Amino acid sequence: MPKPQKIEAVQKLKEKLQRSKSIIVTEYQGLTVAEMTDLRSRLRKEQVEFKVVKNRLAQIALREAGWDPLPEYLKGMKAIALGMADPIAPAKVLVPYAKDNEKLKIVVGLMDNQRLSADEIVELSKLPSREVLLGRLVGSLSSPVQRLAFALNQTVAKLVYALDAVARKKAEQA
Repeated sequence: MPKPQKIEAVQKLKEKLQRSKSIIVTEYQGLTVAEMTDLRSRLRKEQVEFKVVKNRLAQIALREAGWDPLPEYLKGMKAIALGMADPIAPAKVLVPYAKDNEKLKIVVGLMDNQRLSADEIVELSKLPSREVLLGRLVGSLSSPVQRLAFALNQTVAKLVYALDAVARKKAEQA
């Protein structure tokens, strides 16, 4: 019979997992309290929650939330980063931090219920932010329209120049 505390912990984690857009499992063995605090504050700025949970409870919560339970990865000292707003945010914070501090290791990730290897997470962290991508999209969509407007403007200008030249020529003849 499960203890009420464990049932409550699974329920809370399940609710957070259902709201998250991505999940990254990390190995944190050897990080000091100060390093964990620094990492958590960096993640918090990007609306990422970093949870150290019991592996068995995490597997149950993942399964109940509809995510892949990752049984082969949730062994040993693991922590889960939950991207609540931007699915790429956990990777953008964890990858540089892991490069600076070899004690933190990225194990596996989940996004759209697809497993991501550590290498895929590194590649994901290199993507520009959502705002930059949206800006590029708007720029690429407006570019053809701007070129069309410029071309139409040039056509009208050429017509005006031609009419002006004809008018001058007629004025000279008269």
